[in-house]
Amino acid sequence: MSHALDRRSFLATGLAAGAATLMARHPAQGAPPATAFSPEEATLDELRMGLEAGRWSSQDLVAKYLARIGSFDSAGAALHAVIELNPDAMALAVALDQERQKAGPRGPLHGIPVLVKDNLDTADRMKTTAGSLALVDAPAPSRDAFVVQKLREAGALILGKTNLSEWANLRSTRSTSGWSGRGGQTRNPYALNRNPSGSSSGSAVAVAASLCAAAIGTETDGSIVSPANANGIVGLKPTVGLVSRTGIIPISHSQDTAGPMARTVRDAAILLTAIAGSDPRDRATEEATRQLSRDYTLALDPKGLQGARLGVIKNLLGQHAHVDAALRPALDALKAGGATVVEVELKSSAYDDAEFEVLLFEFKAGLNAYLGARGGAVKDLAALIAFNDKHAVQELAYFGQELLIQAQAKGPLTDAHYLKALDTCRQARLNIHSLCDTHKLDALVAPTGSPAWLTDPINGDAFGFSCSSFAAVAGTPHITVPAGFVFGLPVGLSFFGRAWSETTLLKLAYAFEQRTKARRPPRFSPAAALEA
Repeated sequence: MSHALDRRSFLATGLAAGAATLMARHPAQGAPPATAFSPEEATLDELRMGLEAGRWSSQDLVAKYLARIGSFDSAGAALHAVIELNPDAMALAVALDQERQKAGPRGPLHGIPVLVKDNLDTADRMKTTAGSLALVDAPAPSRDAFVVQKLREAGALILGKTNLSEWANLRSTRSTSGWSGRGGQTRNPYALNRNPSGSSSGSAVAVAASLCAAAIGTETDGSIVSPANANGIVGLKPTVGLVSRTGIIPISHSQDTAGPMARTVRDAAILLTAIAGSDPRDRATEEATRQLSRDYTLALDPKGLQGARLGVIKNLLGQHAHVDAALRPALDALKAGGATVVEVELKSSAYDDAEFEVLLFEFKAGLNAYLGARGGAVKDLAALIAFNDKHAVQELAYFGQELLIQAQAKGPLTDAHYLKALDTCRQARLNIHSLCDTHKLDALVAPTGSPAWLTDPINGDAFGFSCSSFAAVAGTPHITVPAGFVFGLPVGLSFFGRAWSETTLLKLAYAFEQRTKARRPPRFSPAAALEA
C-alpha cells in the first residue's frame, strides 16, 4: 500500500509543479488584459464569448485551469482526476490566440481547454496508457486518435489526460472504479470518500469540479453515463459508429464509443458536433456522415418535451428507495413539460452473459492488435498479464487481473461461442426499436443508476443498479442529465432509444434540464451529508 500511496503523492506533486512550470515558462504573449474570471461552472458559450470580446485569451484560460488543477488535484481535495498535463498547453494557447487575431476563430471550441481520457492516443509529448504502468514506457502513438484530431481541427486545446479505471475497468471482478496503477484513486467531489464510478472517472470528476470546460470519455457499458450520474454532470454515449474509435485503446468493437462529458446539455451538443463523423479507418462509422447533424445545438428546444411520448422502464423503479424519491419530481417535470409518460418493461438479463462473453473475446483481439501496432515491451495481452505479475506490488495490490486472464484464454473471433453470443447481443437493438415502435415512443427514460458508493479498495465496488446495459449492448445512444440528490449525492435521469436518435435525445434532455435546473456544483465535502 505504501508504494501506491507514494506514487499517488508523487503524481499529485508533479501535477502541481507542472502547472506552475507551464505558467512560468509561457506567460501571456500579446494577449489582451484579462478581466476577473473564474472557471467554476463556466460554459463553453461563456468562454467563447469572452474570447471573442477580448475579455480574456486562450492563454488566460489555460493559466486559470492549470491553477485550479494544481489546487484541486494535488493538495486539499486531492481528486486525482488528471493523470497528466500537456507540457505544450501554453504554447498551443499562444498559437491559437495568434490565429484568432489573424484569421478569426475556427468555431465555438477555438482556444478552449478540454481534457481527454487516458485511453485516447495523442501524438504529442503526453503518454497514452489506459492508466497502466505497463504502457508508461511505450513509444508515443504515431498519430492522434481520430477524436483528438477532430478536436484539434475544431480549435480545441488538449489540456491534458484524465485518470480512469485501469484498462477501462476490464481487469477484475472486484475492482475499485476510478483506480489506476498510474494515476491512483480518483475521488468524488461531492463526497471525497465516495466513488466516482467509472471507467471515465477522471473525465467526470474534472468536469464536475470545473478543472476543464468539458471532457471526452469512452464507454463500452456504462463508462460515460455511470460516472456522469455519480458526479452530477451530463454524459452522452453516442450510437456506436457516430464517433470513430480509431486510436482509442479498445475493449469491444461491438460496443466501444467515445462521447462528450459536460456540465450542460448544450455543451455536450457542442462537443458532439466537433467529434462526430465518418472515419475511413473505422468501418463502423461508414453511416455516420449520413446520420449526423451538422450542428447538434440546433436540436435544443426548451419546449422539446411538448408532445413527446416517453416510456419509463418500470422494472428499474423500486431498485433504490432514495433514488425513487429523488426522481419522482423529475418524472413530474416531464409531464409538466408536455410529455406523455407510459410505463414499459425492458430487461437486460437475456443478454447479460452473452455481453460478457463478447467483451472477453473482442478485448483480446482488439488489445492484441492495438499493442502490436503501438510497439514497446508489452506487445500483447499475454505480455500485459506477465508485466502485472512482475509488478504486483504496484499493479495488483488492491485487486487482481482475472478478467485479463479469462480474456487471454479465449479463441479467435471465428469461435462458435463468440458468434453465438454476438448473435444474442444483436437482439438488444431489435428489442429497443420494437419497444419504441409498439408503444409509439420517442425515447425511453429511467433512473441512470445508484448514487455514489463508498470507495473501498479492500472489498471493491459496491455497485448498485444501472440502466446502461440496454443502450450499450444495443449500440444505441444514451444521455444522462442531473435530476436530483440523495443526501447530497447526485443522481441522473437517462434518455435513450433508437439508433441515430441523438437529435431527439438532446432535444428531450435539454428541455428537461431547462425545466429542472437540478445540477449544483460540488462542495468537496469529506463525506455525504447523512442527516435528513
